[in-house]
Amino acid sequence: MPDSGGVSPTRPAASLPLTLELPTRETSPPRTAVGRWFASGGRLDEPEHVEETHPWYKAMCLTGLDYFGSLAYQPGIALLGAGMLAPTATLLLVGVTVFGVLPVYAAVARRSFVGQGSVAMIEHLFSGWRSKIVVLVLLGFAATDFVLTTTMSACDGARHAIENPYLHPYLAHSQLSLSLLLLVLLAIVFFAGFREAITVAVLTVVPYVALNVVVLVAGLLEILRRPALIAAWHQALLHQAPDHDWKGVFLASAIVFPSLALGLSGFETGVSVMPLINGGAGDAGRSVPLGRIRETRKLLAAAAVIMGALLILSSFVTALLIPRSAYQAGGPASGRAIAYLAHRLLGNGFGTVYDVSTIAMLWLGGASAMAGLINLVPRYLPRFGMAPRWIAYRRPMVATLLVVSVLVTLAFRASVNAQASAFATGVLAIILSAAVAVTIALARESWASRGERRWGLIWAAVFAVVTLVFVYTFIANVFERPDGVIIASIFIFVILTLSAMSRYERARELRVAGVEFVDESSAELWKRLTCKKVNLIPCHAADAGYRHQKAEEIRANFKVSLPLAFLHVNLLDNRSEFISRLRVRVREERHHYVIEVWGAVAIANTIAYLTELLDPEGLFLMLSGRNLMRQSLRYLLLGEGEVGLMVYMILVHYWEWAGKTSGRPALFLTTA
Repeated sequence: MPDSGGVSPTRPAASLPLTLELPTRETSPPRTAVGRWFASGGRLDEPEHVEETHPWYKAMCLTGLDYFGSLAYQPGIALLGAGMLAPTATLLLVGVTVFGVLPVYAAVARRSFVGQGSVAMIEHLFSGWRSKIVVLVLLGFAATDFVLTTTMSACDGARHAIENPYLHPYLAHSQLSLSLLLLVLLAIVFFAGFREAITVAVLTVVPYVALNVVVLVAGLLEILRRPALIAAWHQALLHQAPDHDWKGVFLASAIVFPSLALGLSGFETGVSVMPLINGGAGDAGRSVPLGRIRETRKLLAAAAVIMGALLILSSFVTALLIPRSAYQAGGPASGRAIAYLAHRLLGNGFGTVYDVSTIAMLWLGGASAMAGLINLVPRYLPRFGMAPRWIAYRRPMVATLLVVSVLVTLAFRASVNAQASAFATGVLAIILSAAVAVTIALARESWASRGERRWGLIWAAVFAVVTLVFVYTFIANVFERPDGVIIASIFIFVILTLSAMSRYERARELRVAGVEFVDESSAELWKRLTCKKVNLIPCHAADAGYRHQKAEEIRANFKVSLPLAFLHVNLLDNRSEFISRLRVRVREERHHYVIEVWGAVAIANTIAYLTELLDPEGLFLMLSGRNLMRQSLRYLLLGEGEVGLMVYMILVHYWEWAGKTSGRPALFLTTA
């Protein structure tokens, strides 16, 4: 029953005389004590009202918890992956950041200013099941990114504590247990109700960045005192290049720089904090907050410049001052290159202060990543019907992520280096998706605007080139370290599998968010029909001749004294949606009534919902007699199928939940 276009309400929806909503399992509070405790942490699929906004430079500190926090392990991983090429490869990485990633996310900020990021852009660029599948795959990569950020932060925080000379005698062999403890403490904080506080972020990020600057300046001064270090690095650099010249250095750096891609993390977080940014008084009343977009772009640019400078400086200093044996896996600088220099150059007292600051930064960075995933997944999976209902609540989601994080930490034995490739894969996939989304959006916008089509197509071509750079980076990372895409594929497979199972399991839910009448007469007629005053006959055809023929058949074969109400359901064009709000028109026709419905996502579920609202004396359901397997697939994918049997199953399922043992309508199964 395709949507024929529906009807336009005769008056605005806000002034309709009546809207109806049926209590369902999905909208009712849990009935058990455990369920109520889990639900008391609040829902995540409802937009939060941001009461207080902040200047962009304060909001940048929230982004910095993730972005700047990667300084704790990025230089050591760069050394491990690129050796003496780390400074030149990092320089190339910063160039890609400034001239590639930054413009992409500046464009994302313009098109996703409510903080939903690139995943929402991708969802809007596609439609139907294709959109759902693409989003699920992206959520798999996002889960890889955010979960690995959480676990790497905990593991690297534990590493900094263990290698501290004052704590080493007590914690020398506690890497795994200490990492798990940090994860558990993180979950406890979220159970209590974690909120990313700007003040806490500022008090953590600013001292951490300042301490890094002090260590790196001390490293530069040490290099200036020992100029032979530069000569030795120059010789080692040329020796590592294919042709032992600077052209070979550039080529080798281009080959190895994808392994440094985890230094690109943080941009998705940068656009997710947009609702917290104060755009000025000019944004009041605007549908597009240009001030907030402008301030967000300042945030992204400042973060990129600061991080770029710190990455270049740290890669240079660590490459020249840390011996190879120290940054290898298991070495004292592994996963903590700058902390190693802090102790070595400035003493254990300053080094301990640096360790404490780094551990706090990493722990809060893990909290930021967990908060990002907790707020990302419930925006999609429950709405798609591809997750259990409880995933929309904060506390069950936290418990799920804790279990996943613990399993990942155990699988990698709390090794930071082992997790780096999977983390980089997730980061690159999200950035690549953002570049693709921006390119497609610019191309479509340019075709829609004749006056600016030329410049729009030019910019779309520029971003297409940027996209190709990220395609190369992603593919190179996958080929060099395939374990990353294996981990991401596991996340994707689990999400796709659980989503399909959840969609199947939740198929018997009513899948209606409520009913709105298109005019006052419809609402008044509906009131006259409720409570055992009619017999309801769902029909697949909307013409009067069919209804007249069906009425004669029913009165000839059944003892029916009450009026007949014919129900015709028009489906949405997008059958992949899981739940929707209905628009209903009721009118009289000869001696019976006609109920016309628009906006449904599934015929059977809509009939069941309206049956419970209407409470008819009898319900006449028609069987098609077609292949049940084919009809089941049509129901799951298109919302059609064997409607009669599905209505019966949905109603029985609802009656069992509601405890309804009496007052049920008489059900009649007939052939179509």
